[in-house]
Amino acid sequence: MTTEESTAGWDAIEEAVTKLYGEQEPKHYVNSLPYILGGQDPLDGLSAYKAELPSPHWHIVTFGFSELYEKESEDPEYSGYGFELTFRVARSEEEEEPPAWALNLLQNMARYVFNSGNVFAAGDYLDANGPICLGADTQLTALAFIPDPELDIIPTPNGRVEFIQMVGITEDELEAMKIWNTRGLLEAGKEEIPGYITDLSRNSILRIPVIQESVQKGIDRDGSSTGFLYVDQLTWETGKSGLFSKKPSVHTLGAKQAETVQKLLRGRLLKGKELMLMSKEISVILEPSATTGFDIDEQKVYLRLDETVVNELLLKLQPKEEEIRLSSYKHLIIQVVKTYIKDQDGNVVSTIG
Repeated sequence: MTTEESTAGWDAIEEAVTKLYGEQEPKHYVNSLPYILGGQDPLDGLSAYKAELPSPHWHIVTFGFSELYEKESEDPEYSGYGFELTFRVARSEEEEEPPAWALNLLQNMARYVFNSGNVFAAGDYLDANGPICLGADTQLTALAFIPDPELDIIPTPNGRVEFIQMVGITEDELEAMKIWNTRGLLEAGKEEIPGYITDLSRNSILRIPVIQESVQKGIDRDGSSTGFLYVDQLTWETGKSGLFSKKPSVHTLGAKQAETVQKLLRGRLLKGKELMLMSKEISVILEPSATTGFDIDEQKVYLRLDETVVNELLLKLQPKEEEIRLSSYKHLIIQVVKTYIKDQDGNVVSTIG
């Protein structure tokens, strides 16, 4: 960056956060070698502020998802990806530096966005497939995304920027979000997670009976807001008609996803809503219908399921390796295969199914 280069986007972010923290000097971490020049960290910077309410924590803000310098994208409405992430992490009184794992996690989120092009929005969630702090004894193995409660959307010379807060969540909280919705679950547990501060030592809010009951009522009332599910293990093989018999179509998915799909059938199809399962190669759209059948359009399969088939799948679809044959739809086989959970080095750490 030269002295002549505009820093209008960066300045707008700093101005927004300064309104919260006044003259407090944050702990700031700058990327010395830009990502586009071979650096390891996509974000240009991270600033960590000491916050005291509702309890002591670090309020970490990213610089780099939006356009910090000159306007480069063709979209005048949004600056870069249109957001910056924030992360509120519990802080002890003697801490003078934010935890390295939190800074690394934010850079990992940036790698995901920069490499995939997938962006985060309020209401999203992400399964980390392990502790969000590697090696830590914590139940937090996933992340949810909500609007930062203290930082509003800001206009900048490069377009608008929204501040989206990451929240560490447990595996069962993630599953509840999938079959209901992110905001509903976090609202139900706001007294247990004040300020939605991520504390590695906390237990699941669903262990509290009154919250569990509230969440179940919400699920029964609203169904699920999850209309799209990315599935690593997903294939479709269309059946064939022979002279004397007909070979059924085979829909294959992993055991880890099978459990989630089973739960979503009730909250989506039985509520009159479709559910899209997508992998890199194919999409299978499960549609509620009065009749059962399927259509194929290029890399998309539209699988129509009537209520009888959905109810049979609710009983039979389980997170274990098996071939499921349906009495209510004999032209379809659901093949559930094992899911292998791997660490960052590609080593299998657990097997589902």
